[in-house]
Amino acid sequence: MAEHQRPIWRGHLRLALVSCPVALYSARHASAELHFHFINPETGNRVRMVTLDAETGKELHRGDLVKGYEFKKDTYVLLDDADFERAKIDSSTVLAIDKFVAAEAIDPVYYDDSYFMVPDGEAGEDVYAVLREAIGKTGRVALSRLVVARRERAVAIMPMGRGMVLHTLHDPKELHDPQEHFAGLKGIKLDSAMVRLATQLIDRQTTRFDLSDMEDRYEARLREVIEAKLRGEEEPEPAAEPERDNVIDLMTALKRSLGEDQAPAKRAAKRKPAGKAKAPARKPAARRRA
Repeated sequence: MAEHQRPIWRGHLRLALVSCPVALYSARHASAELHFHFINPETGNRVRMVTLDAETGKELHRGDLVKGYEFKKDTYVLLDDADFERAKIDSSTVLAIDKFVAAEAIDPVYYDDSYFMVPDGEAGEDVYAVLREAIGKTGRVALSRLVVARRERAVAIMPMGRGMVLHTLHDPKELHDPQEHFAGLKGIKLDSAMVRLATQLIDRQTTRFDLSDMEDRYEARLREVIEAKLRGEEEPEPAAEPERDNVIDLMTALKRSLGEDQAPAKRAAKRKPAGKAKAPARKPAARRRA
C-alpha cells in the first residue's frame, strides 16, 4: 500500500469469537482526474471561495467552525467532537459479521464506495488469511455494519486476490423506487426469432472482462483539446451524434449486425466456387427381381 495513504477506519473484524485487527483504505483516488478552477475571464485570475457568516457577512476560517443540527427554523444545537464521541456504538470500532449471502443476492445498484481491508499489524494476519480463504471457498459475501463519516453503513465483505475488499451499501431509502421509472413500460409480445438473433449477437460479442473497458474516453479526448489549445493548434472537431430519427426495422438491424442480410443468391455464390455447373449424375437402374 502507498505509505502516504492513511486508513479511513481502524478496528476489528469479528466472526463469532474469532477476531483480528484490520484497517480500511480507500480503493479510489482522484489524482489522475482533470481538475478545473473558476477563473475571472476579464482578469484571468482564479476566483477564491470564502466562508461568510450568513447574518453579519464576516469572513470566517473553516477550522473555527462547529457542526450544528437545525431542530427548528434557524435555530441550532451545536455539537463538538466530544458529543460525537459519546454517540459511538459497537460498529464504530468492530466489524461484526452478521450473516453470509450469495453474491448474486445483492443487486449491483446497492453497491457504493469500495475499500481495501488489510490486517492492522502482524498480530491477526493468520486469522485474516483463514477468514479470507474460507469466505472465498464458499463463494459467499459477508454482511456487516460500519460507522464511517459519522453514519452507520451496511457493508459487504468479499475476497480480492490475497486480501479482502469492503463495499459500503446504499440504504434502500436512499434510492428511488425503480417502479417510478419501470412501471410505465408496456408488456410487449416478443418475436422469438428476434430474441434468438439478439442472443446470437450477444454470444458473438461475449469475451473476457478487461480493465481497459472502463477507461474514461471523454477525459482522454478533453486532454487532447487542452493540449491543442496550449500549442495554439486547431482544436479537434467534436464527434458526430447519431441521428435520433433514423428508425430501422428491428429484424433488419439484427440481421445486419450478424451479417445475415445478404441475398440468398449472394450467400450461395460465396459458398459455391465459380465455374460451369455439372449435370447431376444419373441414378443406377434398379435390378428387376428374378
